[in-house]
Amino acid sequence: MTTSSKHNEVFTEVGPVERLAIDAISLPRRLVRKHTDRHKKQYAKCIEALGLISPVIIDSAGVIVAGLIWYLGALQLGLRYLSVIRVTHLTPEKLELYRIAEQRLGELAPWDDRAVAETFKELSELDLGFSLEVAGFSQGEIDFRIENLESLQVEPSADPADIVPAVVSAPVSAVNDLWQAGPHRILCQSALHSDSFSALMAGERARAVITDPPFNLPIQGHVSGKGRIRHPEFAMASGEMSNEEFTAFLNGYLRRSTEHLSQGSLLYIFMDWRHSAEVLAAATQIGLELKNICAWVKSNAGMGSLYRSQHELVFVFKHGKVPHRNNVELGRHGRFRTNVWQYPGCNSFERRGEEGNLLALHPTVKPVQLLADAILDCTERNDIVLDNFLGSGSTLLAAERVGRRLYATELEPLYVDVAIRRWQRHTGQSAVHVPTGRLFDEIAADKQRECAE
Repeated sequence: MTTSSKHNEVFTEVGPVERLAIDAISLPRRLVRKHTDRHKKQYAKCIEALGLISPVIIDSAGVIVAGLIWYLGALQLGLRYLSVIRVTHLTPEKLELYRIAEQRLGELAPWDDRAVAETFKELSELDLGFSLEVAGFSQGEIDFRIENLESLQVEPSADPADIVPAVVSAPVSAVNDLWQAGPHRILCQSALHSDSFSALMAGERARAVITDPPFNLPIQGHVSGKGRIRHPEFAMASGEMSNEEFTAFLNGYLRRSTEHLSQGSLLYIFMDWRHSAEVLAAATQIGLELKNICAWVKSNAGMGSLYRSQHELVFVFKHGKVPHRNNVELGRHGRFRTNVWQYPGCNSFERRGEEGNLLALHPTVKPVQLLADAILDCTERNDIVLDNFLGSGSTLLAAERVGRRLYATELEPLYVDVAIRRWQRHTGQSAVHVPTGRLFDEIAADKQRECAE
């Protein structure tokens, strides 16, 4: 027999595709892989999202040879029929080997990490209507691959996203203005205002809250020292409130936030150690569950008396009774996270030429990568993240970086402007004034002309 004739024997005629009742299909006597309930649910989600394309291969007795995962997923969904192809020419011994080969051979070729990451990045920018996790990768794996593709593992002190444009004296934004910045929404309004969240969320629900409320500490003497950089006090909770009043302040915005959160959402609340009790009290009063307390350890110490402060606390609470999303999974996908977060503080950011100094523009700036990492821990791509006190807009850039949508409120118009200008500079896009449809830069140009006159 010639070599070509031997090869031709490989091209075996198989039976036509049949529509067969699922009850007439049976499992092989041995399953060489262990399929848990979690796996079976994953197979079902894939079928729901993408459809069932591949027929199941069975032998003459209806025993599965290949396509076991589609059969198990179909059972989960309660499907009554499957497309099958019968194979009748192989011996029982060859069928056993084929079952193993079909499940093993694909594992021999390693993934092309760049190709996988590029594919996920492209798909994540589309509105598919379902999670990319249906492909069998967890959200943590997907984020990790995209993050590595974009070379985002940089030192926060050298992060170009931490650059803040200089503040222009006349604000462009005004109270009640709603801005659309790509997929993100920014409302110039107090987080305590009764209508703020309804206008901002427009019926949608967030999957996480990451916010840095005022600490009820005077800026002078606690954040600003006696140097050349001096900041005005915040409009609220800048040291004028009693402990009871500050607890009520925190309770108010947290309560309104939870009304627009999905069950199982996590809330990350930054706070100085002096007001730990008020944060815990406010959260407990509305039924939030404390999951952990993280410590942001900064590269330089700040103000202090006996001990200079070199950290901020990040209280992590859960809303609702359902499990929260965990994209870390003890470093299973390459992201190793603890409750000690080490990133530079704003007093270590260098002056960036004409862009100005971060600390000169906002007293409590957070590094973008710190916020991006927290967002990656607990959300899916395209999820909404809520920030009640946007400040200079670091959370906006963090959400942009990792493919999430930020919905935020900020009472001070100048800070809204800073956040929008940072986002525009970073993305090259233009923010749109929702009520009028006008671009931010158009309105800014009008304001400048008015000031010049």
